Amino acid sequence: MAERLVFLTGHLARARLEKILAGLTDPEFSFEIVNIGVKVAALMTEEIIKRRLKLPEGADRVILPGRYRGDLERLASHFGVPFQRGPDEVADLPAFLGHGGVPVDLSHHDLRIFAEIVEAPTLSIDALVARAKDLSAAGADVIDIGCLPETPFPLLGDAVRALKAEGLRVSVDSASTEELRTGAEAGADYLLSLTEHTLRLALEHGAVPVLIPSSPGDLDSLGRAIEAAQRAGITFIADPVLDPIHFGFAQSLGRYIEARRRWPEVELLMGTGNLTELTDADSSGVTSVLAGLCSELEIRNVLVVNVSPHTVRTVEEHDLARRIMFAARADSALPRSYHPGLLQVHDRKPYPASIEDIAALAGEVRDANFRIMTAPDGIHIFNAKGHAVAQDAFALFPGLGVENDGAHAFYLGAELMKAEIAWRLGKRYSQDEPLAWGVAAPAPEEDRTRLAEAGHTLRAKQEK
Repeated sequence: MAERLVFLTGHLARARLEKILAGLTDPEFSFEIVNIGVKVAALMTEEIIKRRLKLPEGADRVILPGRYRGDLERLASHFGVPFQRGPDEVADLPAFLGHGGVPVDLSHHDLRIFAEIVEAPTLSIDALVARAKDLSAAGADVIDIGCLPETPFPLLGDAVRALKAEGLRVSVDSASTEELRTGAEAGADYLLSLTEHTLRLALEHGAVPVLIPSSPGDLDSLGRAIEAAQRAGITFIADPVLDPIHFGFAQSLGRYIEARRRWPEVELLMGTGNLTELTDADSSGVTSVLAGLCSELEIRNVLVVNVSPHTVRTVEEHDLARRIMFAARADSALPRSYHPGLLQVHDRKPYPASIEDIAALAGEVRDANFRIMTAPDGIHIFNAKGHAVAQDAFALFPGLGVENDGAHAFYLGAELMKAEIAWRLGKRYSQDEPLAWGVAAPAPEEDRTRLAEAGHTLRAKQEK
């Protein structure tokens, strides 16, 4: 008879828990989920469980969230069945139960990415097309041709036609009415930064207008543009405009909330570049927060920009963020444990083995091959001859005995420095594997293969 498991959870995790358990392949158990009545599962206490839990008939075992810190023995004694602490993360539950589960589906999203080529007037048509293809491959849905103030753009029409010939959707963004008209006449799909005074350009040429206030922060003028577009019966998008930090950022967030309240059915756009570009912070975190805001407010369009080198992967970051937020919203869950690609500098679980685990493993090694691992106390390197720990890779070298073996010394030096970088940042280190930087720097498969082969070759050489 299949084991009957009871999973205790709270409001936030219930939907995700149900989906993960339902997706387990050929489970050797039946299960029931009990919402204990708290918002966050880790906040349940022994007293709450004893008072609220009505144990289902025939229950064989109760699984608690990993972060529950109460006394399991007392609960087991009280209810007459074993209580067990599960993994910290709901996503790790299939592995905890010994099942593969169903992979997270990140194939869906509802956020359109406009990717602006800011330097478009300075590029040749061939260079512009090449750049647009790269952006499209990274996840952009619309290529936005940016027009620079007081910079002639005689090839604008040709640029729009060339991109359309490649099957790309195109938008034009300019403060010049003439440039907007040129783009529209060439077949641009969208015209950005239109106001109540310039909306006629879209009406004349059939492009979808992206409307902004006629004066900064003026939602009433945006409302008049919206009403004019609605009277004309055309498709449009409204952009209340996101401002940079210390230049109206907080107020602009309020505008988006107010815009959604005033116009619950209107398509909105958010230009995220004023935050990602103009803040010296890793853009993946900023992007995640803004994508979450878009998800909550049902903003289905973003305009992204890459001018600063620190936002070089901004399209890829927005693409992954929109998929994570869509999946989390569908699950009524927090956007955690769906994909690690936006955890670029740190990892949530940097140390797969504890200090005690490493010590036990080192004690069992009977060969001369070096194993390298990291733990909260630093970098561990060990073989049959000894076990050393340091927080500085250079401090380990004198005790390795590879002064006369250049290839081995080079390999160990590279691995130890990689381990030190991982340890200092709180990233997961795995010997002979490249460090994972998420979408910030996807590792080519050849790098992974080369590292593994180098490790295997040196170990084989040492065994001889």
